[in-house]
Amino acid sequence: MPTTENTPGIFRRALRRLMIVSGTVITIAIAGFAVVSGAEFLAARADQAEKPPAADAVPVSVTLLETEPGFDTQRRYVGAVEAAQATDVAFEFGGLVAELPVGEGDIVRAGDVLARLDTSLLEAERTRFEASREVVAAQLAFADLSLTRREELNARGFAPTEALDRARFDQAALVAQLAEIDAGLQSVAIRMEKSAITAPFDARIGAQLVDRGTTIGAGQALFSLLEEVPPLVRIGLPLSIDPATLETARIILGDRTYDATLFATRPDIDPVTRTRTVLFALSNASEVTFGQTATLAVTQRVDAPGTWVPVAALREGVQGVWTILVADDEDRVRPAAVEVIHAEGDRVFVRGSFPDGARLINAGPHRVTPGQLVRIIGES
Repeated sequence: MPTTENTPGIFRRALRRLMIVSGTVITIAIAGFAVVSGAEFLAARADQAEKPPAADAVPVSVTLLETEPGFDTQRRYVGAVEAAQATDVAFEFGGLVAELPVGEGDIVRAGDVLARLDTSLLEAERTRFEASREVVAAQLAFADLSLTRREELNARGFAPTEALDRARFDQAALVAQLAEIDAGLQSVAIRMEKSAITAPFDARIGAQLVDRGTTIGAGQALFSLLEEVPPLVRIGLPLSIDPATLETARIILGDRTYDATLFATRPDIDPVTRTRTVLFALSNASEVTFGQTATLAVTQRVDAPGTWVPVAALREGVQGVWTILVADDEDRVRPAAVEVIHAEGDRVFVRGSFPDGARLINAGPHRVTPGQLVRIIGES
């Protein structure tokens, strides 16, 4: 129990604590009153101030979005120009090249002489055969006369049968020898004829592989011939494309476009590209270069509902989702998420969360934000 001497100290400490708590409460009350009074004063001043005029609605132009059942897209397939016929010409037998009347780049017609071999040896051989034939022909004439005489003598009993048989066999041997010489002359004539090689078709000379004065072997190529009309384009197409739908086509060569018709379709598949090879014949394209890169443009229909919008109307949304801005019935901007199906030049084909007939803000979507009031100044 506290003693009588400690009672005044306890009383003083309690009184001091009471005064501190009272001071704190009074201070908080004064501060709260000041804050409330200041807030009421500021509110009163704000009510008395003139309100700024509302911002004008941003003028925008819109496009009515109409859903389409699909779209046409153009696919491009690359190929090369080639000659309708291409062949290397060569002699059937060897010899010395004596004449080359044509050269690289020359245009030749079917039957034109392209080259000649030296025929001096063949001419000498022909002269030898002709001389041999004259000898054998004279011998045969004597054998015919001798056989006639022996037949007359044998008929009268003045010549033995053996002598008559010998005369007959000598005549037959000379006839065979004469036939052999005639065959040799015919062989020389054929080789003389084939010593001049001619163009098998109308063409242009490609590569010249030998020069005049060169000794060549049998089958050695002299020229490459390229038939120019009509030039063909070889292109590999995927199996999803029916060549029958490409009876007429458009082929792009450089900066020019040519009409083309389907020339042939191969029945097999290229084992490397897994495509089907198709040949097109170009029309009015005599100036093209063989080996030139060619492009076939094919229009295909894609059945996917959606609508076309300008690329400038797209905005990148949350997590990479594309959005467009549309104006609702109250002329306020609303975002709509879209999925891009196909891009073509400065427009894209999209489908998304917008109704048919929505008003797309087609120009300057960066000038407005969702929820903003806009003023429609043009509609298309």
